[in-house]
Amino acid sequence: MSKEVFYYPRTRLQAQAAGVPYSHPLSNFTSRMAFFGPNMMFADLRCSPSCTRAGIQGTVSICPPDCFQYKGTLDVFYKIIRQEGISRLWRGTNAGLALAVPTVGIYLPCYDIFRNQLEAFTAENAPSMTAYAPLVAGALARSLACTTCYPIELARTRMQAFKEFQRGKKPPGVWKTLIEVVSHVKSTSNLQNNLPSYRLLWTGLGAQLARDVPFSAICWSTLEPVRRRLLSVTGDESNAVTVLGANFSAGFVAGSLAAAATCPLDVAKTRRQIEKDPVRALRMTTRQTLMEIWRDGGMRGLFTGAGPRVGRAGPSVGIVVSFYEVVKYVLHHSYATSS
Repeated sequence: MSKEVFYYPRTRLQAQAAGVPYSHPLSNFTSRMAFFGPNMMFADLRCSPSCTRAGIQGTVSICPPDCFQYKGTLDVFYKIIRQEGISRLWRGTNAGLALAVPTVGIYLPCYDIFRNQLEAFTAENAPSMTAYAPLVAGALARSLACTTCYPIELARTRMQAFKEFQRGKKPPGVWKTLIEVVSHVKSTSNLQNNLPSYRLLWTGLGAQLARDVPFSAICWSTLEPVRRRLLSVTGDESNAVTVLGANFSAGFVAGSLAAAATCPLDVAKTRRQIEKDPVRALRMTTRQTLMEIWRDGGMRGLFTGAGPRVGRAGPSVGIVVSFYEVVKYVLHHSYATSS
């Protein structure tokens, strides 16, 4: 899943804005003294083995702070490749695959079912509301898929947001990441007697729904008229190629527009998911998180990571919808030919 690469710059930029540190925890003088003691042994705290900007402080080789700060999408790619290796760009792919199959399997069929039923109902009882059927169907289908698969989405965000500082150590996978999330509840005395630990696996679900429901509503209400307009050009001469092209084009436009419009909610979702304090994570609301983001970074903070989000969402929606519709077309065509 090459599109998984585009999650990284978005997640890292949003996590950095939320205060996640990407420099080594021993990079400041106080931490080094506490760890090494008064007779500090030699340590190499450079951002990467090939970095030539590292200075020597005592017996410690350390990089300047800006080596660990991300300045934009391309800078995230460059520094991850240099500091953590190119393979790290695909971290979370297993979570992405585990998330994509059930999500698409629930989302698209449920959307078709809900849309068809709503269109039939409104055509009979309220014809003026028929145009809103895709909007409502998309929101309902996305809510169902998102709630069902949310723990995997939580694991993917946390896997990509936090940096592994111990070189040579394999970073935790999906299962271990989720276990670590649950363990925070068990280690917090004022929560362990009052709260089932599994509830933390759905921390930030409200923010996820607040992002995905309007995303789906905007996406489908844009996609349907664009797709129908494009398919009407071919008329009865449509084939698998024209179905693929019309759906990919409509999906690309709709996905890009929906991603740009819901970017502030995506920033809030990421901030909720990477919160390590279980008390704060469970008490914060999406509205409070958005206000906090506005206070810290203003309009720029609300649209942190908008570029990679739009760059991923447009092609992603186009690919998923077009291939789904092509499969439907082939199956229907085969059934009609055989009967």
